[in-house]
Amino acid sequence: MGDERAEAVRLLWGPHSKPARGPRPTLDLDRIARAGIEIADSEGLADVSMQRVAARLGVTKMALYRYVPGKAELVALMVDAAIGPYPQVRVRHSGWREQLEEWARELIHAFRQHLWALDATVGPRIMGPAELSWLERAVSALDGTKLSGAERMDAAVLLVGHVRGITQQARATGPAGNPEAQLGSILGDLMQAHGERFPALTAALTSAAQSHGQDQAWEFGLQRILDGLAVLIDERAR
Repeated sequence: MGDERAEAVRLLWGPHSKPARGPRPTLDLDRIARAGIEIADSEGLADVSMQRVAARLGVTKMALYRYVPGKAELVALMVDAAIGPYPQVRVRHSGWREQLEEWARELIHAFRQHLWALDATVGPRIMGPAELSWLERAVSALDGTKLSGAERMDAAVLLVGHVRGITQQARATGPAGNPEAQLGSILGDLMQAHGERFPALTAALTSAAQSHGQDQAWEFGLQRILDGLAVLIDERAR
């Protein structure tokens, strides 16, 4: 494990030793992460820097380095604090499908609250205990289904991919945008001029314009993923 990853593990999982030298600590990792989150939420992840976070906390950048060695580790802390542990739900569902549907809705809500997390959660990286609690919840929802461990992991990854894709489309259109409506409008204009070359697409767009709401693609994709899992689980039960 490289030094950067080892440091991320220490910061996310502990133990957290106090600086042996220098003045008495005035900060903690949660305060530091929250300061970074505030900047990322309002201005984007690219505007988060050690200097900006230090200024928001009223300390020097060198003082901040006593707690966090660099931006990569800072972002790891921010992600775990922003996404937070999987929330305690009010109603416990017994069926795997209801559990995963609820899980996916909670996850898309978390990403919509912190859109910068889409950029911060790409590729292999060290995850913290809060973020891993989400994966634990999704995998455990499929206990007793006779799916293999790899299949349960793949199901969680597939749902995460759907959540990310829909959230990225929404981010690209802005806070008041409707990605489906905007795409439909663009394609509709093209089909008016070239529809004879794409008859199936033209017919589909006409039908979609009459029935699609803002979250139709999200709901359609979620239910089809769960339908596919249901087929596989039924096969395993035979």
